[in-house]
Amino acid sequence: MARSLNSTYSSTKFFDDSGMRTEATNNHTNPHSRPVVSYYFPKGVGEYHYGVSTDERHPMKPHRLSLTNSLVLGYELDKQIDQFYSPRMATREELERYHDSDYIEFLSRVTPEMQNEMKAMIDKYNCVEDCPVFTDMYTFCRQYAGASLAGARKLTQGTTDIAINWSGGLHHARRGEASGFCYINDIVLAILELLRYHPRVLYIDIDIHHGDGVELAFWNSNRVMTVSFHKYTGDFFPGTGKLDDNGGGKLGKHFCLNVPLQDGIDDESYLSIFRSVIGDTIDAFKPASIVLQCGADSLGCDRLGAFNLSIAAHGSCVDFVRRYDVPLLVLGGGGYTIHNVSRCWTHETAVLVGRTLPTRLPKTAYYDYFAPDYALHPPIVTKVENMNSPQALQRIAVHVKNKLRYLQGAPSVQMQEIPPDLEGLLDSERRSAVERDEEENGTSGAGETRHDRHRAQNEFFDDDRDNDLEEPVPRKIAGKPTRGSNTPSSGTPAPPSSRGKSGRGGKAKGKGRASTAGSGGNDGEAEAGSVAGSGVVTPMQVDD
Repeated sequence: MARSLNSTYSSTKFFDDSGMRTEATNNHTNPHSRPVVSYYFPKGVGEYHYGVSTDERHPMKPHRLSLTNSLVLGYELDKQIDQFYSPRMATREELERYHDSDYIEFLSRVTPEMQNEMKAMIDKYNCVEDCPVFTDMYTFCRQYAGASLAGARKLTQGTTDIAINWSGGLHHARRGEASGFCYINDIVLAILELLRYHPRVLYIDIDIHHGDGVELAFWNSNRVMTVSFHKYTGDFFPGTGKLDDNGGGKLGKHFCLNVPLQDGIDDESYLSIFRSVIGDTIDAFKPASIVLQCGADSLGCDRLGAFNLSIAAHGSCVDFVRRYDVPLLVLGGGGYTIHNVSRCWTHETAVLVGRTLPTRLPKTAYYDYFAPDYALHPPIVTKVENMNSPQALQRIAVHVKNKLRYLQGAPSVQMQEIPPDLEGLLDSERRSAVERDEEENGTSGAGETRHDRHRAQNEFFDDDRDNDLEEPVPRKIAGKPTRGSNTPSSGTPAPPSSRGKSGRGGKAKGKGRASTAGSGGNDGEAEAGSVAGSGVVTPMQVDD
């Protein structure tokens, strides 16, 4: 089936999903068609600084986004990208489509100077240690969330095939609190946007940490299937994501897949299990769109990681998903050795536009970060022992295949008609003043400003070494548990994703947590139900 260069996946015949299942091109059709690619880089998003965590510099460094963008431009990948945007920030209304209004109010008000005055609220919303309060934190959150929403809008409009936002992918944030370096869950917001027009969304997570925040949000939904490949030992943050965790309730059961892995997994082992699980999942679930979180802390030599993947293998996962020709939103995530993170995401940008890059890095303002090899694919694979036996991985693959049998046939669901305008979100009379102003001033309907090239100006810090210190993060920081609540839950037991909370990269202590769904909600259940059961998303009915 031929496809013109100006058309998108959504405009081709196979994408028609008037009532039942999207027939995704899982046989890798259209291999020579060039996808339409959109790239989002919020202006100045790499200039923020998480500050210090206790006595040490925080391992999460937004400056990695500046390094990534400089390499993308240095390789002239912007000339291969169809649409290069500096997106607008998410509005408060958009953030509150998932997050609690009182939590958003807190984020909008809190500043480092107000920490003593607002200590009780800071503790309540878990903005401590792993998730410190830092200067312009709310603006940072609005920027990366706005970029993910802009990409999702382009996909639903059918004007792009692939949308890339490396500043997004913050998968730990909960509905009513921060977690694991994440404050706003841009992934959940983007998926909700996709669900307005796409009957089923597949979420894939290749960060070394379990994608607990996204899993929990859609725990009771059969319109979103979550698949997470992560390290699981029970005491590695966030301490969730067992093989047997597979969704909850009548609707959500069987729509959550977890692939728990051990230290040292190498390229061959990872790609084998990834291709097996994702291939089977796409065949069974038939997604209308895919969201791929590309956390780069699964690379070898990551400061908080324990896997042994090369940049090439990480990129092969992206390429495998790309070849299905399903509308695709690609996001960043974790990654704490920032010169390797930027290499990885630059390589994956090239993969998504179908270009092979020279090994030698282009000279950019950040060229010295990549010493001594100055190569796109440095030797980051070590001789660490692979604790994942072929037999163990085979058992996981068989287990997943057996679970997916429950989806066969429709995939075990009958589609309800999706209202063309859920909650009136497209009603011109209810659009935010921000969007109206942008349209009146000549920007796109999605609120982005298009640029041929975008170079953020004056991106620097007082101490350049702070951008990428390679000494190990002290265990007293990475392993120190964050706040655990003693507030008992009531009603329905929480799904597994709501159990256990610890410092990022450290050990989960299994402490109980307070409900994050607002007043009157049950622990965990309310957070999942807030997406699957609200008016924002119309759940499909399970066939008996």
